[in-house]
Amino acid sequence: MRAVRRFFVHEYALVTYAGLLLAVVLTWPTLRYPMHTVPQDIWDPARQAWLVSWTGHILLTEPAQLWQSHAFFPERYSLAFGNSLLGYAPAGMLGDGPFAAVLRYNIIFVLAHALLFVGGYALVRQLGAGRTGASVAAAAFAYAPWRLAQEGHLDIVSAGGIPLALAMLARGHGWSIRSGLRPGRRHAGWAAMGWLVTAWQISLGFSLGLPFAYVLAGIVLVVLVAAPIRHWRKPAQRPVLGWRLLVTDLLGLLIVAGVGALIALPYLRAADVPGTAEIRFFSPPLQSLLIAPAESRIWGAAHAVPRASLAWPAEMTLLPGFVLYALALVGLVFSIWKWWQRLLLLLGLAGATILTLGTTFFDGRWTYLPLFGHLPQSFGVRIPGRLMLWVTLLLAILAAGAVAEFVRRAEHLSAQRIPPWPGPWLRLATFVPLMLVLVESWNATAHPVMPEQPVVMRTVTGPMLVLPTSDLQDRSVMLWSTSRFQPMANGSGGFAAERQATLRQNVASFPDAASVQYLRSLGISTVLLVRSQVAGTPWERAGDVPVDALGIRREDLDDGVVFRLN
Repeated sequence: MRAVRRFFVHEYALVTYAGLLLAVVLTWPTLRYPMHTVPQDIWDPARQAWLVSWTGHILLTEPAQLWQSHAFFPERYSLAFGNSLLGYAPAGMLGDGPFAAVLRYNIIFVLAHALLFVGGYALVRQLGAGRTGASVAAAAFAYAPWRLAQEGHLDIVSAGGIPLALAMLARGHGWSIRSGLRPGRRHAGWAAMGWLVTAWQISLGFSLGLPFAYVLAGIVLVVLVAAPIRHWRKPAQRPVLGWRLLVTDLLGLLIVAGVGALIALPYLRAADVPGTAEIRFFSPPLQSLLIAPAESRIWGAAHAVPRASLAWPAEMTLLPGFVLYALALVGLVFSIWKWWQRLLLLLGLAGATILTLGTTFFDGRWTYLPLFGHLPQSFGVRIPGRLMLWVTLLLAILAAGAVAEFVRRAEHLSAQRIPPWPGPWLRLATFVPLMLVLVESWNATAHPVMPEQPVVMRTVTGPMLVLPTSDLQDRSVMLWSTSRFQPMANGSGGFAAERQATLRQNVASFPDAASVQYLRSLGISTVLLVRSQVAGTPWERAGDVPVDALGIRREDLDDGVVFRLN
């Protein structure tokens, strides 16, 4: 019983409880109507809810067809038209249909925020900061204002595995910033867990996974250079890596590289041209680091004018928080970290900021483009601003050093008192930075209601085309299709926009002889017209046009019209 009690009141158990509570509160009202509403907008969440449903469904029924999704018919490797979120496939095995998909999406969304907090806390704690400093850093990392612009992108919100994996790897190798390398603290089990979490994080998508892989490759390179130097300088000490840890690292690297390569193959087969033009378009200006998104309740209205000057505010409002900036600035001169460690953190921060600016910094020729410019659009690394993740993490580590030093000095001052116990005001003062960070993360995110699934979607068979079709409308159609997963030409996401635009152009006059012949050439046998969605579209009167001369059949149903082309 004592062991069970210790498990439930362990430091990281308490951090997990706090992370879950903060996630529910700071993403509210996500869980108010979790089967009907989604955060930010209905478009990207609908597509990503479909992604999780599809991967879970196909792995249970026909795993060999994982990458050949039923959408984008008759395209191949269509799951590679965006981040796959494969790591969430086990959740997709539970339940079916749009309501289950939306509920599943909202639960994962909240848990992803909790993991951001827990992972950030674990990393900063492992590096040597105290509990208060780690809490401030975790809150600043998980709920930075710039993240509010990404609340509709589950693949970008799902970054908690990055700091968690780094924390596990650091703990497994007995290393921290404050204490350096401690051979007695090595544990191959923690290192193995770190590599598994790394593989899981990469399986969620390359937008965050590829930069993470670059960071790990840099760390491995530093270790390969530093280990022989340390052994040469201090041969009498234990080796930097024991044989168990060495085997674990080799296997871990192979697993991560293997997972990354297996996932990359479909993306390369479905590859399009490199996204250099889009990288230039999405590269944010320097002032974007001071501009908050509209979803920030504290700064959103105040930053409306500078936000309007940005070419694409949704990806260029990159404020990590003025409180975080202030704490990190203090952390450069007042910190538990040594001066040379602060200097290295500052250099890393400068490098991460330069990469985040993309081609804005000297056209990106020696920074972002060599790392990401040669990759096809399918890898999803065309938006440099998403590297703000690393800027925020480094700022949080600097801030944690300042907060931890403040707590250390407050405890030293308290020890001089009789009795040696801090007064309530002194103890409360140590939590002021945490409170300020949480206040600045207050959101005003919209939670729109998802469009209701037409009943006919549960009965019609494919291959089919659902009308009306557009880049945004098809995302709802993809979600509606989670009842039966019928093959359909509809689809939206990634670099498939040009292909789908050609399809929509050719069927804009449906039903007529040219569009019918075109659909037959694609293998489409059924066209479903959803009457509740056609107002204001080219297909507004398509359900009333005579079709006898076209050699097709029409069935009028309660909420739609079904055209049989064969």
